[in-house]
Amino acid sequence: MNNLIINILIVTGTFIGMEGVAWFTHKYIMHGVFWYFHKDHHHKDHDGFLEKNDFFFLIFAIPGILCLAAGSFYEDTISLCIGIGITIYGAAYFLVHDIFIHQRFKIFRNSNHWYFKAIRRAHKMHHKHINKENGECFGMLWVPFKYFLENNKKPEI
Repeated sequence: MNNLIINILIVTGTFIGMEGVAWFTHKYIMHGVFWYFHKDHHHKDHDGFLEKNDFFFLIFAIPGILCLAAGSFYEDTISLCIGIGITIYGAAYFLVHDIFIHQRFKIFRNSNHWYFKAIRRAHKMHHKHINKENGECFGMLWVPFKYFLENNKKPEI
């Protein structure tokens, strides 16, 4: 039973830690030296479904795959749990960013939940900046508190 709790904590901790990894990578790598790959995500100058920005999927998937493989082949529970946490975060990222926010697949269009509205608003503010400089809101699941407060403001009559 102790091992199960430890494994769940490792998966959960990895998932939470991935938000920090995603924020750091987005702010300093995607909006830095790899802007070439991320630029088309801010400038919609293409007609196709895929973007150069989708290249980052591989960059984020490789550590998860390696940890899952090491955990499976070498019976290393810690690596396996880390791989599971990375993979769950990747799935959450795909669902929230690609499907919910950018509507690459037309589902979850009419969500009126306060948390999802805050995520969508923060991401909209991120895309307000079309260049790599002066960006804001680089995270995905963790957004500044002000976007939650904006949801509660009553429209003035």
